[in-house]
Parts: sequence; C-alpha cells; structure tokens
Amino acid sequence: MTRCLVVDDDHEIREGVQLYLQRFGIEAHTAANGAEMRRLLTNQRFDVVVLDLMLPDANGLDLCQSIQAEYKMPVIMLTAHGDPISRVLGLEMGADDYLGKPFEPRELVARIHAVLRRARKSPQDARQDERRTLEFEGWHFDRMLRQLHSPQGVLVVLSNAEFRLLSAFLDQPGRVLSREQLIELTRAAGVEVNDRSIDLSVSRLRQKLGDSNREAQMIRTLRGAGYLFDAKVH
Repeated sequence: MTRCLVVDDDHEIREGVQLYLQRFGIEAHTAANGAEMRRLLTNQRFDVVVLDLMLPDANGLDLCQSIQAEYKMPVIMLTAHGDPISRVLGLEMGADDYLGKPFEPRELVARIHAVLRRARKSPQDARQDERRTLEFEGWHFDRMLRQLHSPQGVLVVLSNAEFRLLSAFLDQPGRVLSREQLIELTRAAGVEVNDRSIDLSVSRLRQKLGDSNREAQMIRTLRGAGYLFDAKVH
C-alpha cells in the first residue's frame, strides 16, 4: 500500500485529505509542522510527501530540499492559489509537482499516482523514454528537438500539449489509455490538464496527423474506455 505523509498546519485539510486518500487505498499519515514531519520521516517509511509551503515553524521550501536530499522521495507542494513565484521556487528546490489551494482531493490523488509512477519507472521504461527519434506510418518524431515531420518531409508544428500527448501515445502503442491515465502522462509543472483538454488535444493532434475524427485510423476512440494509438512504432 502506498504510504503518504500530509504536512499542513490546517487541521481540517489534514483530516479531510487523510480520509479521502484512504478511500483510494493510500495509507495517509499527517503532521502539523516541520518538527512532526521530521519525526515521522525518521521513524517510518513513506512513498510520497504532500507538503504545505507555509508552516508555523519552518519554511516549506527548505523542508522540500531537505526531504529530497535525505530521503530521495517525491514531494508535492501545496501553495496559495495564484502564487506562481512560490510554485517556481518549489520546483527549483526539488518539488516533483505542486497544487494550489483550494484544490480538489481527486486531483491530489491523480498527482500522487503520477509522481509515484515516474519515481518507480523500471530501467526498461527509462530506456524507452530516452529514445530520441521514433517513426510511425512514415512519420518521423524527434523528441529532443520536439519536431514532427510528415511522410512527405513537411515539418508539423506541435503545441506543448500536443507534443506531450503524442509522446505518451508513442511510448505505449496498442494500449488503451483512459483519460485519467492521459492526464497523468501529459501533466507538466504549471499546466492544468483535465478531461476536456485531453479531448481537445486529441482532436487537434488528429487534424495534424490527417487522422479523421470520424474515421480515425491511428488514434482510435474506444467508447467508455479511452484512446488507443493503433500504429507500429519503431
């Protein structure tokens, strides 16, 4: 079972998040300040820390850096809504993701799963991610240069969202990916992703690939299940 430590000085947030995470099979423990956090980290094992930026006895950014240095575990920072400077600083100090308050508990669950998936990738998965160039149906995709060339050699410009979506599909061809999985696979720091944005990105990517929404051959829609990238990738 995934073990999560929630660090926040707000009792209602601690209790509410703890109860919610347990509904999804995540064993959640809580700490009200930096001192309690350090005591729990010293005596118990955790897989991820959800850490409030503002604590009564410590700076969340300093704690984040300490966690990364001493325990090598993912950290999700909780920041005041609309505080981009603190978010950027948090990411620079080693946070794996951030969430602005107030937040939807279900989104926190999704982000926990996402950071743990990245942290637990096998060497084979890592090698797959490191593949710089991929080809499919005559298309050529350069992940490093973030370039997509058509079979005719024409450069097709991709938005950041389309680039992340295509990367996710190419990493897992022939596999049905739900919208929730695609949200986690395409999430980026400072970017909000939801079901609607996934559908829009799929539609736009299909247009650029010449893959009709009605008769899609490469990105297939499986009603009630998600999307499947149906092309050989090499």
